Parts: sequence; structure tokens; C-alpha cells
Amino acid sequence: MTDQVNALAQAAGQAANAGRWQDAERLWGQVYSLAPDHPQALYSLGVHAFQRGDLSGALEFLRAAHLASPMDPLILMTASVVQREQGDTENEWLTINDCLAVDPYYLPGLLTKAAFLERQNQTRAAANVYRDALRIAPPETHWPDALRPQLAHARTCVEAHTQAFAAYLEATLAGPRAALEVAASGRWAESAAIMTGRIQAYRSESNQLTVPRLPAIPFFDRGDFDWVAGIEAATPAIREELLAVQQTAQTGFSPYIAYNRGEPVNQWIDLNHSERWSTYPLWRGGERVPENLARCPRTAQALEAVQMARIGGLCPNAMFSVLAPHTQIPPHHGETNARLVVHLPLIVPPDCTYRVGFEHRTWTEGEVLIFDDTIEHEARNDSDLPRTVLIFDVWNPLLSLAEREMVEAMTMAARDFNSEP
Repeated sequence: MTDQVNALAQAAGQAANAGRWQDAERLWGQVYSLAPDHPQALYSLGVHAFQRGDLSGALEFLRAAHLASPMDPLILMTASVVQREQGDTENEWLTINDCLAVDPYYLPGLLTKAAFLERQNQTRAAANVYRDALRIAPPETHWPDALRPQLAHARTCVEAHTQAFAAYLEATLAGPRAALEVAASGRWAESAAIMTGRIQAYRSESNQLTVPRLPAIPFFDRGDFDWVAGIEAATPAIREELLAVQQTAQTGFSPYIAYNRGEPVNQWIDLNHSERWSTYPLWRGGERVPENLARCPRTAQALEAVQMARIGGLCPNAMFSVLAPHTQIPPHHGETNARLVVHLPLIVPPDCTYRVGFEHRTWTEGEVLIFDDTIEHEARNDSDLPRTVLIFDVWNPLLSLAEREMVEAMTMAARDFNSEP
């Protein structure tokens, strides 16, 4: 009998796939007569009854299917659809929750639950469930066709909820925020953005050496560094040397991104070996570039007065960095949070912006920006003219002198180990 049941079930499935619904129902009926507890037969007969408008008959078959296969969430979700058509809201809700009790990550079940809440005008609760559904859904390019409209609707609902929540927080927190110091205001604006789901928390991610337990501070206060006034005062002289270097026949500028053939370039594919982001190195990987420093003596003197980070093989770095018009440096992370990166803006046309984590800044000529480049950051030049800054490294001031020596020791140890044959 098992062979006969299997053959009939296969034929029923083929008939359904071909759109021959009456044949499919007849064949499933034959399976049911031979094997009354066959889960697929019970489920399919329930679906056929539902399609004919026999809601009571559909539920009877679906309940029997659930008893035969209690761990199949599709059966319960389909039963909830029948109950919705019956107007049985109370049992529909119970069945939806039974479905998700079987599999809390069942995507159609989550979408069904969110739609139920939305129909009950519980829009905020619905948005939270839609958000859960989107979190477990595959990337949009792999959305199942049957669920695509529901997932698109889910995204729309979540976006509307996020905007409404953000507006509510903005209005509600205006008073407490006004009492904050300016330096703390950005922290709480970012906290609100995380709470509403607009962003994920930005964290420090080092490509080489990570110092744990250091706070991920996007921008540091210029007033906390005693060398700032001196190098800012030297801005005119440094800019003059930059312009002189740019006017020479052999400028020494080269693309900053220069991966070798065959190396994975990831987000740098558009800028690899491109002069749209070029640099003139003064220090590179902890080593002086004597010929370039000789051409820029006042810049070299200003840098000597700065407490640049010195990490063998890695720091200090110092360079003139030129970003061409209408060019974006994509989001990326730096090498180590033991050092901070400093920008001294020299030539900044309008429409040039910089982002570190959640915070957006604009460069002001002659005024340094000091930031942790292990937090995701990016730069844009949307103007018609080049943007040029002097970039160099300094120690993270939260490290003690002994810890700075530890950074140096660890970096050199790793470099020595990896250089062995």
C-alpha cells in the first residue's frame, strides 16, 4: 500500500503544479482514503476546501494535518488564514502564536503576525515584528517571489515607524538635550539614532593592532592637545610649501590606494591606482621620506613639534592628501586605535564633508580635526576643485607611556614573526 500511496501523492503534486486542481483534489482524496493520517493529503485537502469556500471543512482537515505533523508551521499558518476569513480574530491570533511557537524564525509566520497587528491598528507593535522579519530575511536580491510584496511592505512600515520614533524623540528630548554640554550632545544624538534603529552602533575595528577597552570616540577635542595651536599657526607656511611642491615638474604625488594585481581590493576598486586620491608622503610607515621633507622644511619643523605616534613599521605617517573633484573615499577602518589621525585642512572648497561613525564634519582651513580612524569613516569632495589636507598620526592620549611601549613591542613582535621564512 505504501507504494500506491506514494505514487498517488506524486501524481497529486504534479497535477497541482500543472494547475489541474480538480485532478489534484481527487488524487489527494484517494491518498486520504488509503492513509487517513497522511499529513500532506490532509493539508492539501484543507487548502482545496478553503479555495472552494468551505471554511469549516478546511479547518477540519488542517487540524487533522496538525495532529499528524505537529512541527510543521505552514499548517498552522494556513489555519490562521482560514480563521481570518471566518472573522475569528481571537483564534486566529492564538494560531499565529502557536505557529511561531513551533518555529520562532519562520519568516511567513512573522509576516502574518505583523499583518494581524497592523489590521488591529497596533502599528508600532506591527513595525517591531516586521523589523524582526526583515532581520531574518535573506538579502533583497534573494527574497522569495511569494513573499516579496510582504517584505517590501514590511520595509515601508519599519521606515515609517523609525521616522515617527525619531521625530518623537527629537521633540521629547529637546529640553534635556539643551542642558548638555556641546561635546556630549553628539553622543546622545547618536544614542537616539541607535534606539530608533536608524543605525547600528559604530565600534572601533582595527586592521592590525587593537587595544581593548579604549572608548570609540569619533572626534577628539582640539583643546586637549598642547601642540594644536603651533601647527595651526603654521598653516600658511605649510600651504605655501604644498603649492610649491605641486608646481614642480616632478611633484612626487602618487595614488594612495595601490594594491598589486591579484590582491583583493574590496571597496577600493574604484580608487585603486587612481590619481583621484593622491598623496605626497613626508613620513611613510614610520620612516622619513628625506627628499620630500627637504622640499618642505617648515612643514617638517611643524611636524617635529607634534607628538607623533611612533610604532615601528606603521607610524608615523605624514602626507599631503589631495582628493579630486567629485570623488568619494568609501567607508573604511584604520590600522590601530593606539593612534589617532589628524587632518590639517589646507585647501578646502565648498561641498567637502567628512564622516567618522555617526558624526559629520566639514573641514575648516587651518583648523585640525583629530579622530579615531578605526571607527568607520569616509570623505567626500562634491565640489569642482581639489581638496587638500595635511594628514599625520598622534598617540591616543588615553594610553600611558608604558602602554605606548607595549604597542611598539607588540607591533614589532608581530612583524618579526610574520617576516620569518
